[in-house]
Amino acid sequence: MTTPRTDPVTLEVVELIGTVVARYYAEYEQAAAKHSLTGAQARVLGLLTLEPMPMRHVAQKLRCEPSNITGIVDRLETRGLVERRPDPNDRRVKLAAPTKDGIDTARRLRESLDFAREPLAELSDAERTMLRDLLKRMLGEEAPAVP
Repeated sequence: MTTPRTDPVTLEVVELIGTVVARYYAEYEQAAAKHSLTGAQARVLGLLTLEPMPMRHVAQKLRCEPSNITGIVDRLETRGLVERRPDPNDRRVKLAAPTKDGIDTARRLRESLDFAREPLAELSDAERTMLRDLLKRMLGEEAPAVP
């Protein structure tokens, strides 16, 4: 077992990551509210615009209970932003998928999020790539090979 690092730089990095996350979520909630969505609804809608998926997969990706996702998808469906459709690979499974209005709403929501874009714009391509790769490494994901 490794000993947790408590050196000043590590502690500062942890605090900065926490601050970035808190600011991102605060702005995300505000942007969602402008579209009459909760933050959770906006996150589900954004995830579904990447690819339609069963609600249990949405729950796994967002690390929450499937019953919560069912309620969120119900409300998004009522607003005409999401629909349930059969999975073409397994007709017993229902996929949650964005409607055209859902895709448009998710796009407008993403476009209204300035917090991450503005500070990242100050970084060079190489710095943004390095930051991405370091974050992936922290998460245990493979970063793409550098040519």
